[in-house]
Amino acid sequence: MNNQIVIVYQFNVFYKIIKELEEYLNFNVIEVLDEKILKNKAKDIENFIIVSKVKNLENFDQIILEHYPINIFKIIEKLNIEFLKKRFSGQSQIVVKNYTINLNSREINFKNKKLKLTEKEVQTIIYLSKQLKPVSSHELQNNVWMYQSDLETHTVETHIYRLRKKFQNFFNDNKFIISEKNGYKI
Repeated sequence: MNNQIVIVYQFNVFYKIIKELEEYLNFNVIEVLDEKILKNKAKDIENFIIVSKVKNLENFDQIILEHYPINIFKIIEKLNIEFLKKRFSGQSQIVVKNYTINLNSREINFKNKKLKLTEKEVQTIIYLSKQLKPVSSHELQNNVWMYQSDLETHTVETHIYRLRKKFQNFFNDNKFIISEKNGYKI
């Protein structure tokens, strides 16, 4: 069963047309006429796009069709592109604790606050979040910075210090990265 769903909201003419073509499409089509039902459906469905005549819903991915005549092939193409964008966007999001990292923009957000990160900060957070035990500076140096030398360097400690300071100042979180006897962990 296809997990991409187009919800046609209060647009019966379009629903009838697209429903006839459904077997040839990369998505399933359902019709919803009531906003309350739509909000309930949206809770149960993960991957959907709403098609409607007018923008009257907030916090939903929508395609508004307000100019006629409509080229059905262009609409289908637009729907397919929107599903591709959603899939790409979904693959670029990583959740670490209560935070969400957007790999494309290199931002981490929590409660509608977004903090810009460097590439190394993102790599450090991702690496630490995947480890079950504390990670030593030497391990981070080898696996994130790709330093293979035995030279003494404080690069890791400096980056961890600055990253922790960012989290403390921006999110008021001084426990995001914690130091333990054997290294750092999230």
